[in-house]
Amino acid sequence: MPNRTSPLTPARPAAADKRPSRTGLLSGPAPILTSAVLWGTTGTASSLAPADAPAAAIGCAGLTLGGILMFLTSRGARSLPAACTRPERWLLVLGALAVAGYPITFYPAVARTGVAVATVVALGSAPVFAGLLSWISGQARPTARWTAATAAAVLGCTLLVLGPELTGRATPMDLTGVVLAACAGLSYAAYSLIAARLITHGHPSDAVMGMLFGAAGLLVLPLPLLVDTHWLATPRGAAVAVYLALFTVYLAYRLFGHGLRHTSAPVATSLTLAEPAVAAVLGVTVLGERLPVASCCGLAILGLGLVLLTAPAGAGNRSR
Repeated sequence: MPNRTSPLTPARPAAADKRPSRTGLLSGPAPILTSAVLWGTTGTASSLAPADAPAAAIGCAGLTLGGILMFLTSRGARSLPAACTRPERWLLVLGALAVAGYPITFYPAVARTGVAVATVVALGSAPVFAGLLSWISGQARPTARWTAATAAAVLGCTLLVLGPELTGRATPMDLTGVVLAACAGLSYAAYSLIAARLITHGHPSDAVMGMLFGAAGLLVLPLPLLVDTHWLATPRGAAVAVYLALFTVYLAYRLFGHGLRHTSAPVATSLTLAEPAVAAVLGVTVLGERLPVASCCGLAILGLGLVLLTAPAGAGNRSR
């Protein structure tokens, strides 16, 4: 999970209670870039599971293992509910549900549309949902830059999705898969905003993320157990589940949190743009996916929208 700017400008939520102390390559950018690369391998890794493994169960197995590990190793996670007010406890519940919703929607989207399209749609829609949720909840009003970036993201996603039909490709884009990917973007936006609010209320980011992911892991645990689980007993299935748990959940979020201690949030958010690039490259080179020219143009426009969303405000004025 991906999580996926946060995108948003929700970048990955842990930044709110950390102030950068230095920006040396080894102390900040390197860990963040590494985490983005790990997130970018999520779709490709899941596609290497046994063919009969249910897509949602693959992601849920990774989240369960990684989430519980995060909870057990996060300082203050166990005592966090007691330190929260009643409204904050409801936020914890909603946040855990949002985290749990991501693998249930993202991994089936990958199975239906491919790694490149599912990742790009999820990442492209997340900033839009984040802006709308912030506006509805009264946290922030839309700015001119957000409006322009959102328009670019919508146009990019439209070209990406309709590209096969516009170019006459025999197999049109799976619209159900696209909707699932967008739902993953909504889940990502929701839990990022909830985590950020809890952190700005003074709760340690390590405890917040440990609690959200640990609770989400327990919530999705029944799914892998209720479906056919024999794929987990195979070497390939077990390897995929362990990889997702250790590298794309536990290690990736640990690295990102470490990097945020020494890197500014705008720089960190820009570095996470490596995620969709890695996912798209792996989808094309490793899995043999092919995108028509129109879809490639949509990918480029969507990338522009993400850059507009994540670029620091006033950066241009400071450079003059």
